[in-house]
Amino acid sequence: MSCAITAGRNLPCKDVVGGLKSLYLHTYDADVVAASTDATTGIVTLPTGSAADFFEYKIKGNSSLETTINSSRENGTTFFESTLNVTLTKLDNLTQEQLKKLSKDRPHAVVEDYNGNFFLLGKEHGCEVTGGTIVTGAAMGDLSGFTLVLTAQETAPPAFCAAKPDLSDASPIAP
Repeated sequence: MSCAITAGRNLPCKDVVGGLKSLYLHTYDADVVAASTDATTGIVTLPTGSAADFFEYKIKGNSSLETTINSSRENGTTFFESTLNVTLTKLDNLTQEQLKKLSKDRPHAVVEDYNGNFFLLGKEHGCEVTGGTIVTGAAMGDLSGFTLVLTAQETAPPAFCAAKPDLSDASPIAP
């Protein structure tokens, strides 16, 4: 049976931390979808070169990734829904213009956590922007910036990537 359990897991050391460090976005593209996946480990090697250029967004604090397993006994189906919540501090026109474009696209997203892991979201179907805000805040200490929710529905959870994606040669959008 192909879905039989093949391994267990020991209690791991307490040597990890939570949180996301960077978000890398790439317009939905067949070259990225064709990223190779190691059949034994499941680790993805992202394509390199100009066709695989990602744009980096530095994130900190309130950003998170959560993947929900959705399995139906009645229908015999299982899929994974990943929700990426991103906070981008400081309002600026350049970021707002990019977010307008992003909201109409279905990009591939790679997130880097503080443990040095890279995860590919939307490998087969891309990610959808399903929500977000442009907020000025009310008090001096409130967020003045953008929040964004990206959702990906795939037949597998976000894949671990072998390395950081190639970055675009284009200049960063905003400080």
